[in-house]
Amino acid sequence: MRNHTELNEFILLGIPQTQGLETVLLGIFSFIYLFTLLGNLFILLAIVSSSTLHIPMYFFLGLLSILDMLFPSVTCPEMLFYLSGQSQAISYKGCAVQLFFYHFLGSTEGCLYSVMAYDRFVAICHPLRYMLIMRPGVCVGLVMAAWLVGCLQATILTSFTFQLPYCGPNRVDHFFCDIPAVLPLACADSSLAQRVGSTNVGFLALTLWLSVCVSYAHIGIAILRIRSAEGRQKAFSTCSAHLTAILCAYGPVIIIYLQPTPNPFLSATVQILNNIVSPMLNSLIYSLRNKEVKSSLKRVFYNVVFTALD
Repeated sequence: MRNHTELNEFILLGIPQTQGLETVLLGIFSFIYLFTLLGNLFILLAIVSSSTLHIPMYFFLGLLSILDMLFPSVTCPEMLFYLSGQSQAISYKGCAVQLFFYHFLGSTEGCLYSVMAYDRFVAICHPLRYMLIMRPGVCVGLVMAAWLVGCLQATILTSFTFQLPYCGPNRVDHFFCDIPAVLPLACADSSLAQRVGSTNVGFLALTLWLSVCVSYAHIGIAILRIRSAEGRQKAFSTCSAHLTAILCAYGPVIIIYLQPTPNPFLSATVQILNNIVSPMLNSLIYSLRNKEVKSSLKRVFYNVVFTALD
């Protein structure tokens, strides 16, 4: 990554139109962030501690819980730091690192949603061959591919963004470093970086979304062919939590990167939903709508409580 910048730091202006609300936002976001970390940690512990959950579906869910702890940790601690009255400055390298990991973890999670949709497709459409198709080597390979795609996507976007010179204004009109907020500060023509950012993010999101749609189209057809209402309900219940999580994840991405004229307040609001609220909702969705996870969570919670009391 070439560095032509004369700037040593950027100033994060925070969430637009929220001046005077810092204390309230600090309390709200601190609670959401803590809830997200604890909720996903308990889900991960529930999966690891229960032998009945050691199947591909819950292997992917455990990885999703890890990503849902890491993803908000890219932006939330910095935001809580300056909401508490501390400096809003972020170093040039810190800004680049934040942008890289935001797109790395976000793209990886998007790929994981597609992998989970494929897993549900195999489980419902080919139940007798499920364990043969989704054998450990295949699961690990799919996960490694997801991480590789995320790393490649983040490397391209970060390189195109920070190869530009930044020598003038350093006030980022956002609560973290992201492409639409950083590129306007460049001292050179940023049109190529903007096109690459919009094209790459849009293409990856569209490709992953179509893969999910194809998987669920086959799942829907298979469910309609099930004769008993109980069988259809059981098959649908295994997919409803995942489908809800996907809708929560892809909606904000489409709004942010495909809007013709960036709106700082709209972008910040949608980013908060995507970065902070969605990972929290995932822990609620999977714990409340999945009987196996709910049962294992109860055992983990009781063990933690009794250990603390002893």
